[in-house]
Amino acid sequence: MLRVLVVDDDQGLRLSVKSALVTSNRFDVEEAFDGLNAIEKIKAAEKKFDVVILDVDMPRVNGLEALRLIKEHDPGIIVLMLTAHATLDHAVQAVKDGAYNYLSKPVSGDELVALVDKAVSAHTMISNIAASAPVLVEAGRKIIGNTQQMQKVFNIIHRLAKVDTPVLIRGASGSGKELVAKAIHYNSARKDEKFVAINCSAIPENLFESELFGHEKGSFTGADQRKIGKFQFAEGGTLFLDEVGDMPLMMQVKILRVLQEKVFTPVGSNREISTNVRIVAATNRPFEEMIKAGTFREDLFYRLNVVPIFLPPLADRKDDIENLINIFVKKFNQAHGKRISGVAADALTALKKYQWPGNIRELENVIEHAFVLESNNVITLASLPESVLAAAGVNLIDVLSQPPVLDTKAAAPARGFDDDEDLGVVDGEDLDLDNEEGDVATVSISSGSLDFNAQKEAFEKEFIIKALKTFKGRINQTALHANIPKKTLLRKIEKYGIIAKDYAN
Repeated sequence: MLRVLVVDDDQGLRLSVKSALVTSNRFDVEEAFDGLNAIEKIKAAEKKFDVVILDVDMPRVNGLEALRLIKEHDPGIIVLMLTAHATLDHAVQAVKDGAYNYLSKPVSGDELVALVDKAVSAHTMISNIAASAPVLVEAGRKIIGNTQQMQKVFNIIHRLAKVDTPVLIRGASGSGKELVAKAIHYNSARKDEKFVAINCSAIPENLFESELFGHEKGSFTGADQRKIGKFQFAEGGTLFLDEVGDMPLMMQVKILRVLQEKVFTPVGSNREISTNVRIVAATNRPFEEMIKAGTFREDLFYRLNVVPIFLPPLADRKDDIENLINIFVKKFNQAHGKRISGVAADALTALKKYQWPGNIRELENVIEHAFVLESNNVITLASLPESVLAAAGVNLIDVLSQPPVLDTKAAAPARGFDDDEDLGVVDGEDLDLDNEEGDVATVSISSGSLDFNAQKEAFEKEFIIKALKTFKGRINQTALHANIPKKTLLRKIEKYGIIAKDYAN
């Protein structure tokens, strides 16, 4: 459940907001009677609040000052402002200062829940790019932010939300540039307007101007009707120019004019159209070398490079692989209807040895590939692509000749999932269980058949019986010492018709 703090000096309104949220059964709601009380509760909380719903006009510490203090304490907290009509200007200013959005009193329950959901969705994007470790450069120096990675990313997005200048995202192909661009847009003041993406490397040179600025009917052969360009379509929102380094020189001049004068002219037209669009550009090209070679304009580079963000390649940050896998496992569990809990230890080792030339996109594809092939509750070596295993120095024949190791304690856990997994199999060796008297019970797998499905249920039943005998039929002791989640143990006992008390002696 998301933790929400409702802050208002009007007790009746607090109750109304709380009731609207509690009704959905998705929120754990607490109250604070003014800004100072809210700050005290946020700082004293053992588990952080996800969302703060904050009134503007309050005694002691008003909503605007409370917002500033909340964002200083934790930029990752989502803040929504409540405002009467008379303080609407203050609420708009609060959005510029880091609040996600505002609601006018009286508050509609459906509108409130919808806005909270939208805010949480936007902030989830930031969580998903945390492992990309973007670095913001300002005045020639890196912005380190908080030492914790998530705080660092929230600080970057929080800074960008306050300004409306162009952003240039630099990084290798597949490093997550478009995801960062979306996170910037959906957490900025333009979040309610369109996010329009265009891949500059995919547009033929003779159609580039029409694609961006539109054209009039009859302006060229085949122009049988008037067309709206991407700049006009994205009005008020964000235009993402992906692979901007592939833009032809002719178009670079025209884009520079749009950035300088905020106007453009459709193809075949004499009228200028004003534009209010924020430009976020991305490239994997070496601009400095291109400028020297004359293939990219230096003046356009400096116009785009007002706020640069760098995404390092995945090969330079192997420690982030496990966090990224957690994100993808959760995503593909939902997409494919599976309950995979993570990655086996040997598979994770192989993934960390691989150099990932395709960066985050390639890792995501590899995890989805494993989801399609994997029949166990963790991703094993056998479900990884042969090319990845070969590059990591793993022999696929050796992998397939052995039963998979399903050591879920050593696996990379995917957050947000229950541990209600099958027991699976261990390797071909016996499994030892130490009982309280120091005796050892062993469970063996018959060598008569190496078929996984034929062996699995017989192994599970034998394992549970041996474990119950060892711990004298005591469910809690068996679950603890045999490393079986209690609910899994109870489910298996019922499945195989085992009576635990029969092993009490």
